[in-house]
Amino acid sequence: VSMMLQLPLVVTAQVDLVLLLVSLLAFWTRLSHLSYPNAVVFDEVYYGQFVSLYMKRVFFVDDSGPPLGHMILALGAYMGGFDGNFVWNRIGAEYPSTVSVWTLRLLPALCGALCVPMVYLLTLELKFSHLSALGAALLLLLENSLIVQSHSPFVSDGSFSLIISQTFTLIVCYIRVKYMGVFSYLLLLGVASVHTWNLIGDRTLSVCVQCVCRVVCLLVVPVLLYVFWFYIHLSLLHRSGPHDQLMSSAFQASLEGGLSRITQGQPLEVAYGSQVTLRSSASQPIPCWLHSHKANYPIRYENGRGSSHQQQVTCYPFKDVNNWWIIKDPGKQELVVSSPPRPVRHGDVIQLVHGMTSRFLNSHDVAAPMSPHAQEVSGYIDFNVSMAAQNLWRVDISNREAESDSWKTILSEVRLVHVNTTAVLRLSGVSLSDWGFRQLEVVAEKLFKAHSSSLDWTVEEHRYGTSQEQKEREVELHSPTHIDVDRKISFWAKFLELQWKMLTVKQEDSEHKYSSSPVEWVTMETNIAYWLHSSNNAQIHLIGNPVSWGVANLSLLAYQLLAAIYLLRRRRDFKDLPDGVWCQFVCLGSVCVGGWLVNFVPFLLMEKTLFLYHYLPALSYLHLLSPALLEHTHTHLLSSATHRRALYICVSAVLVSVFLSYRTFCPLTYGSPELSANQLQGLKWRDSWDILYRRR
Repeated sequence: VSMMLQLPLVVTAQVDLVLLLVSLLAFWTRLSHLSYPNAVVFDEVYYGQFVSLYMKRVFFVDDSGPPLGHMILALGAYMGGFDGNFVWNRIGAEYPSTVSVWTLRLLPALCGALCVPMVYLLTLELKFSHLSALGAALLLLLENSLIVQSHSPFVSDGSFSLIISQTFTLIVCYIRVKYMGVFSYLLLLGVASVHTWNLIGDRTLSVCVQCVCRVVCLLVVPVLLYVFWFYIHLSLLHRSGPHDQLMSSAFQASLEGGLSRITQGQPLEVAYGSQVTLRSSASQPIPCWLHSHKANYPIRYENGRGSSHQQQVTCYPFKDVNNWWIIKDPGKQELVVSSPPRPVRHGDVIQLVHGMTSRFLNSHDVAAPMSPHAQEVSGYIDFNVSMAAQNLWRVDISNREAESDSWKTILSEVRLVHVNTTAVLRLSGVSLSDWGFRQLEVVAEKLFKAHSSSLDWTVEEHRYGTSQEQKEREVELHSPTHIDVDRKISFWAKFLELQWKMLTVKQEDSEHKYSSSPVEWVTMETNIAYWLHSSNNAQIHLIGNPVSWGVANLSLLAYQLLAAIYLLRRRRDFKDLPDGVWCQFVCLGSVCVGGWLVNFVPFLLMEKTLFLYHYLPALSYLHLLSPALLEHTHTHLLSSATHRRALYICVSAVLVSVFLSYRTFCPLTYGSPELSANQLQGLKWRDSWDILYRRR
């Protein structure tokens, strides 16, 4: 069947001029003064370090969130030709000519600008008028704190919080930047689930198609995007860096430099006669290795308990020649690898001989020094006091794929089970007293969780021993193990390990001058000095627009009060609103009040150092709520023309006040013009604000 093409072809386009206008204003407010100041501003001192590491392809771990935010900043720096050679050591440090400040801050500013048109579109999506959408956009447009934050590298909280509400793809971007985005994602899933449940009742729609589309869009695609950004992250950062020790030996060995210079090319299979160092899996984030030295346990401890007085065995957090052990076959005397090597397999019984002192790793029914419920572990010394050696250990490879698996360097996670007592060698985590040089206690314990990784040991450094004589062996143990052969682990192994580290390994959190509690955010009792000029009164502060901040709080209280009244009356069968309007009101609360809750309440439960900018996502939802609630009031609660006229006057007065407040604090938002000491003092609307100035 042929079809005739009808001419002319007509394309009709609709342009929302109001949306275009607020978008242009958003770009103007966010991109203005982007290169000023030409100095490090607040969080740039923290996030800039990661930008430098990206430029140099050096691996790092940041527990504050996934890598997309850092990658956005790094992309901006790369666009400006930054080579990574700048020391981000203090706020206020002047940028050299090699750093393009404008491109460094461009992408966060663009994200901040996009929030304004996004909140406009989201208001329309909630079935409110263009006038309400304009009001929500203006509140975000004139929010000083969001402007300051959009100039900052901390792109997640202020810049993505509203974007995520519009589409599933952008909420995934928020999660890529901050794990706090998970709460907004769960809110979105809840709203989508309710919507899907309502669609099931519509027989005119294909329910299966609708459900499949939502599963793909809201579950499959987000997971794929999450993995994708980590793939890019791990592909870029392939060199050894300052956070290597947080990762496993296998992960470290996959990076260029660092541990890989020592471990790459080592023999893969541990054999009888192998010389090895054993790293504990329980020693995160600080690594430590099974260790012994020429010092014995004291005859009696401080509490009067006795010991075996045999050689101490500890876990030592530094590389040391006393970390080397030799895998010995109990049935033979040789301490060298045969030809061909005989690999040690799962279930084999071995002895471990300390390389530098030739003492056998031993355990017995003597209480450990710091953990009396567990057995002491020692280097066996025959004092001829009827204490026989108990130095046999069974090799249990916990991550084996088959019962006949061999013990592999770096890859195998091994448990050493004491044959006589079935206790398992493990790190207790307790520091020994001065007699043990404050090193970590190693014990053999029977009562443990069978699946705990704290029982595992990994062979990190490995060589085939060739010297039978003690003196020659000591020289051999002091020699390097490097062979130039490459060995890598899979992306999935690295991805899963990195996920676990980011969720469990917490870097030190110290008090900060400008840290604050969530309760202080609601009333804006705190501020943050982002930058102070070195010689005059020019400065930038994270201070919100006090008027719009107050409007947001009033809107939150008004919605809750109104919702309570509606629910009570509906309970008594008084339906003040048609079903369609009631559904719109509930949807508004689910998105805006729900968005505020999921972005605020979790901070009340956190013990980490918090700042005012953590409140900006929650605040943004309230700015969306305010005009929508006013429209609801105007349309469904006010019937008198006089009342509506009074509402118009009040709204106009509030909008003018919001604009005047924005203009008043602009010098602290953009850092210019410079204000006098008296002018700065006049901007200190709350005694708790920390605004500094020089009197002249």
